[in-house]
Amino acid sequence: MAVIQYREALNQAMSEEMERDDRVFLMGEEVAEYQGAYKVSQGMLDRFGARRIVDSPISENGFAGIGIGAAMVGLRPIIEFMTFSFSYVAFDQLVNNAANMRYMSGGQFSVPIVFRGNSGIAGNLGATHSHRPEALFSHFPGLKVMMPSTPADAKGMLKAAIRDDDPVIFIEHENLLGDKGEVPDDPDFVVPIGQADVKREGSDVTILTYSRSVMTSLKAADKLAEEDVSVEVVDLRTLRPLDMDTILASITKTNRCVFVEEDWYYCGIGAGVADRIYRAAFDELDAPIQRVAAKDAPIPYNRTLELDILPNVERVVEAVNSVLYR
Repeated sequence: MAVIQYREALNQAMSEEMERDDRVFLMGEEVAEYQGAYKVSQGMLDRFGARRIVDSPISENGFAGIGIGAAMVGLRPIIEFMTFSFSYVAFDQLVNNAANMRYMSGGQFSVPIVFRGNSGIAGNLGATHSHRPEALFSHFPGLKVMMPSTPADAKGMLKAAIRDDDPVIFIEHENLLGDKGEVPDDPDFVVPIGQADVKREGSDVTILTYSRSVMTSLKAADKLAEEDVSVEVVDLRTLRPLDMDTILASITKTNRCVFVEEDWYYCGIGAGVADRIYRAAFDELDAPIQRVAAKDAPIPYNRTLELDILPNVERVVEAVNSVLYR
């Protein structure tokens, strides 16, 4: 397996799927001539040409709608939002058209489309460029929501999203784009939608998390191991649909749970997951579930304040100690 960056893994996934299926194309702002604002589509224009790597105007509502129409007549578009904060301009297309089309047409139309791009708190970009939209889109039936944490997952999960016959929201964390890791070369390497992954085995506490918070949680687990606390870290990978089998297997093993996410606490993904755990496995818990999330404020430009809002290793360690009554 080659060691490549997260952004290169995304590029490989799209390129291999375009080689495999000529109905797949990429559209978005600066994806072609500029090769992507974050260089995720580097080299793809030369390889696949301007009919399949398509630059769009700054018009998210417009090119998202074109993508949905193309999907309805048999193509398989990948629509890139330069940052997922900008997807709110196309909100109507995503939640009223893409999400509902199969149901509203009585199954006459499917919408095999991927909406992908960066999100997250990435370092001094301010409130309008630092949204975490995963909970918002996970709210809507008809949309699948995926957030990879490693380069290998980025490749395998994006290939699964492109091959799926329903609309998928695929969110990449901007601060993970330069991360490196081993990525399978097999063009049929696919990480199925709805399959969580145990990133670290443990027996005392389960941390449920996703995206960049996986890295924060693994660092916290390392620190707690120095105090003989064994932490299991479960990467949800797909936020809708959830892999409840893996979640409940881990809860049944450790009997304690902490949920870590960079999104705001109120109505975050952790709230929905905790509800499902309480309903399915209340008797397995030896302590109330603790949640570690971003503090309840717009994201500031100031780096010191920005870091203060984010979950960090110290807050995760404190939450784990809380469920252990230490």
